[in-house]
Amino acid sequence: MPENLFRGLFDASNAQVVSVTDFLLCVGSALVIGLLLALMYMHRTRYTKSFVATLALLPAVVCVVIMMVNGNVGTGVAVAGTFSLVRFRSVPGTAKEIGAIFLAMGAGLVCGMGYLAYGFLFALVLSGASLLYSHFDFGARKRGNLYKTLHITIPEDLDYTGVFDGILEKYASSWEVVQIKTTNMGSLFRLTYNLILRQAEQEKELIDKLRCCNGNLEISISTQETTVYEL
Repeated sequence: MPENLFRGLFDASNAQVVSVTDFLLCVGSALVIGLLLALMYMHRTRYTKSFVATLALLPAVVCVVIMMVNGNVGTGVAVAGTFSLVRFRSVPGTAKEIGAIFLAMGAGLVCGMGYLAYGFLFALVLSGASLLYSHFDFGARKRGNLYKTLHITIPEDLDYTGVFDGILEKYASSWEVVQIKTTNMGSLFRLTYNLILRQAEQEKELIDKLRCCNGNLEISISTQETTVYEL
């Protein structure tokens, strides 16, 4: 009776069943790998408790799924369809979050196939590469502090077409209008520019010049947001 406790109800009598020891060894290894991957992701990254906890458990979940498939093609197709229905809809995922999820799933897949040493090696190599890239700011834009987003509020009777080009040409190497919208019940216009400053120290001087042209209405300048929808 005990030897049949972990046998599937629909398994053939001669079907090979994963032993409890092997099952626990694979799942335990996947949990350790998931913990390592979660710790790697937490390094120099803004994160939430729920995401890192899920990331730590994900390799074990994938590992169990792969072990249960165990060479059955039909079951594998069904599992693939089930995974395709999973949607992370709570917040928009960044490229780093998606990469961490794929890394955790890959490690769980390797453990589920029984290659525990390769699973640890895979996690260590990829985690080391990720930490190395983070340490050296791989992919960071040079002179990133010069990329700005400028918001200018102007009265409705001011023709905004090229009105600020003379000032922007002096303080920015390039610029473009990315949005124009009305505000304050249509009595004002709000222009949004993406621009690259010539010198970061000239922000205040640029704002003072623009204030003289827009009737001293609201002006704001901020760092360009390029990480939310970059994928």
